[in-house]
Amino acid sequence: MDTSSYDDAVTRLGGAPGEMATSVLDRYSEPQRGYHDGRHLAEVLTAVDLLGGDLDSRERALVVIAAWYHDAVYDPAAAPGANEEASAVLTERELAAAGCDPGAVAAVGGLVRATLEHHLPGTPGPEAVLHDADLWVLSAPPQRFDEYCAQVRGEYAHVPAEDFARGRTAVLAPFATRPRLYATTVAHERWTDAARTNVRRELDRLSGGAGGAERR
Repeated sequence: MDTSSYDDAVTRLGGAPGEMATSVLDRYSEPQRGYHDGRHLAEVLTAVDLLGGDLDSRERALVVIAAWYHDAVYDPAAAPGANEEASAVLTERELAAAGCDPGAVAAVGGLVRATLEHHLPGTPGPEAVLHDADLWVLSAPPQRFDEYCAQVRGEYAHVPAEDFARGRTAVLAPFATRPRLYATTVAHERWTDAARTNVRRELDRLSGGAGGAERR
C-alpha cells in the first residue's frame, strides 16, 4: 500500500515521518483482523479523498493521519472504547515523537476518539469527513457490504450467535432510522439510500438468526 499520504500529512503537520507508516501498516495485517485491516484503511482513505475537498491543507492532513490510526489498535475482545482510546494514545505518542505540532497531535487524537460512537457531527470539518469516510462501507455495493458483514462476524467468532446478533443489531439499527446518516453533503447525497438499504437487509438477516457484532 502506498504510504505517501501518511508521509505527506505528517510533514504538513510539522513532523518527520521516517518509517512510521510501515509500522502502522503492519498493525493492519494482524491475524485477529477480518474487516479492520489494510483494505478497510485504503477504503477510508479513498473516501477521505472524495469528501475532503472543502478542507484546507492542514485540516486534510489531520483527517488523513486520523484515518491511518483510527483502527491501529484493534482487539475484538477488548472492552468498549478500549481500542479507540489505545489507538488515540498511540497516535499522540508517535506524532509527538515525529515532531508534529502539539496542537495537531491533540487534534488527531480527538478525531480518533470520535470514531467510537459515530455521533453525527453538527458542523462541517475534519470530524465530519472522518465520520463519513469510516461509514462508507455501509453504502458499499451489496457484494462488498455482505463481505464486510461476514468479516465482522469472523472477528467476533468467539461471541455466541445470539449475543452477536443482539449486539450487532444495537449498533446498526440507529443507522436505519436516524434522520441523517452522513454529515457531509457529498456523502449524504450519494450514499444515504444505498446505506439504508444495506443496513435494513442486514437487520433482517440478524432478526432471522444470521448473527451480527459490537462495533462498526
